[in-house]
Amino acid sequence: MIDQAMVYVGAFATFGMAAIGSAYGCGVAGASAVGSWKKCYAQGKAAPFQLSILTGVPMSQTIYGMILMGSVLNIQPQFWPAALIIGILGGLGIAMSAAFQGRAAAGACDAFAETGKGFVNYLIALGIIETIAIFVLAFAMMFLGNAQILKVVEAAAAGV
Repeated sequence: MIDQAMVYVGAFATFGMAAIGSAYGCGVAGASAVGSWKKCYAQGKAAPFQLSILTGVPMSQTIYGMILMGSVLNIQPQFWPAALIIGILGGLGIAMSAAFQGRAAAGACDAFAETGKGFVNYLIALGIIETIAIFVLAFAMMFLGNAQILKVVEAAAAGV
């Protein structure tokens, strides 16, 4: 019973931490977008809609956390330490990607509002930061697969 509860803790840690990182990243980028729009209005310039897109970029890490959460939930209860480790470290890696992506998006908001140029370049830079979260997701799922193989080997050894 406790073992299964620890798997749930690991699973939700992944999602919760990823969501915290996304919330922080979107919040930082959103604050910069609002300030950038204010500068545009003060200068009599049109407020660029693209800042809304830059603000929302860090949200995708929440989806990666949700995907990893679903995979962690499939871990057998006796392997709860793996669920906890993957959940916490995976969630932290994804969260940091979202947080730093939000900080970079804040800079992109300021630069784009000032110049009206470079939007695609900014998205490329944000995509590079997002790649870290994708790597964390992929490698964590590979590790999960190894944990399941360990279960099969352990069962086979017990039958010998």
